[in-house]
Amino acid sequence: MSHPVISLASARTLHLSAQNLLKPVTRKPSAADVVQTIRDMGLLQIDTISVVARSPYLVLFSRLGQYSPQWLDEALSTGKIFEYWAHEACFIPSEDYGLLRHRMLNPQGMGWKFSQAWFDEHQSDIQALLEHIAENGPVRSADFTAAKKSASGWWDWKPHKKHLETLFTSGKLMVSERRNFHRVYDLSERVMPDWDDATQTLKQEAAQYQMLRRSAQYLGIFKPEWLADYYRLKRVNSKAVIAQLLADNEITPVEVTGIEGVFYVHQQQLSLLQQATESPISSTVTTLLSPFDPVVWDRKRASVLFNFEYRIECYTPEAKRQYGYFTLPVLQRGELIGRVDAKMHRKEKILEVKSLHLEPQIAITARRAQDVQSAITRFAQWQGAERVLTGNVPEALMALWGTDWPV
Repeated sequence: MSHPVISLASARTLHLSAQNLLKPVTRKPSAADVVQTIRDMGLLQIDTISVVARSPYLVLFSRLGQYSPQWLDEALSTGKIFEYWAHEACFIPSEDYGLLRHRMLNPQGMGWKFSQAWFDEHQSDIQALLEHIAENGPVRSADFTAAKKSASGWWDWKPHKKHLETLFTSGKLMVSERRNFHRVYDLSERVMPDWDDATQTLKQEAAQYQMLRRSAQYLGIFKPEWLADYYRLKRVNSKAVIAQLLADNEITPVEVTGIEGVFYVHQQQLSLLQQATESPISSTVTTLLSPFDPVVWDRKRASVLFNFEYRIECYTPEAKRQYGYFTLPVLQRGELIGRVDAKMHRKEKILEVKSLHLEPQIAITARRAQDVQSAITRFAQWQGAERVLTGNVPEALMALWGTDWPV
């Protein structure tokens, strides 16, 4: 049986559609849009690097435009989302707590994130910490850094942060809010008072099936080997899940011109797939992406789907960096055309574009120059900048943009 055949550009568009990057948002975003956007992606990865806006806020900006970052903080503190290990540390819709709960109840399977030996060795200290939180309310890691020992002695423990992380991974504590992006920990039963493990926790096999099923939806289009990475699943039978999804008509096999093997398209993208078999489809979004955006977090997928070789270099010694400390992929109308190394000077209200590297095959047209400058301007405005300063930018763009423009 022959499968529908679509172009690579159309395949990219199906993926971007699933990721809410098909068309720019034209209306004013609201707090509810933040939660819905996280639902649409399934996961919002957390990272603390703040050379520009921190990654989770940036991923939302790429999709929503000029929204208020405090809406993400409020979604956490009001219990609409929660925090746990998924792809990595992520914000996750609260209705998906049951998907991840089995990991908390069996933390020995969480690798470096949980040490049973540590838990056993420090059992009395950990119990005392839980009792302290029960009596006195939520704590931050910073609450333990007082120089003087208090009468109770509880806040002088050196390993406090590891205790908190151990209790977080094992599901006994949750992040009730973040203050200045620092985690605030409280007892899980206070954050999720209506939760009942006995009736609501999915068994591991059922949870993993649902995670793979969701991943098909969040990717929009996928090769079988891409499916497990979304929730960082190990030793799962993706083939059996794909067979079941095919039987349930939740996915459709297609071929993509120029790439070997079968792809699968999720049913939510079927009307767009139908269009793609008749005429080309394309995304009209131009924006900067976070290094931890789902579109690029699987480097192999980004390479196959977008012909974009990407790695983050903040952990690479400066002398060995090719593009910069925290480079942001540039998405322009369905293509990843380059990367920007930027720094937000908050006091001066200046966004510095240290460098912009375009991919070798990318030609600079008037529309492309306009699209990218507009995207950088919106990015600067959202962060409260009043000017953009550019450094190492291709000469043709520099001639059109100049080295300094108001936003």
